[in-house]
Amino acid sequence: MSRDAYLKGMKTRRKVLGDEWVDRAERNKDAFNAEFQELITRYAWDEIWNRKGLPHATRRMLVIATMVALGRWEEFQLHVRAALQSGDLSRDDIKEVLLQSAVYCGVPAANTAFKEARAVIGEVSKVKNGKKRGK
Repeated sequence: MSRDAYLKGMKTRRKVLGDEWVDRAERNKDAFNAEFQELITRYAWDEIWNRKGLPHATRRMLVIATMVALGRWEEFQLHVRAALQSGDLSRDDIKEVLLQSAVYCGVPAANTAFKEARAVIGEVSKVKNGKKRGK
């Protein structure tokens, strides 16, 4: 059962974060962190993300807001980028999550979140515009 949960979790992890990110995490797996990587793949990416209770877009919003609350900017950037690239969330969706976070997490956290999100949005836009031009 845990192997099945791992495989389903890996499929979801790739869908949510993208192959590039997951491949990098897999390349960085070693004897020290392998069990942790397997744990989060089974638990977070299968047991939680694959629950029927909430759609993935809602789960993405919750993760983004939670990262604002915790000040975990590397994870915040990862999830904003993945949400935009997958098309699960729009810039306006992210803006609404950040406005909501300002009230519940504090203005300083939201201020940083807007700054970080703008940087990610700029990066994603450059990549999309480059692809449109055939670069």
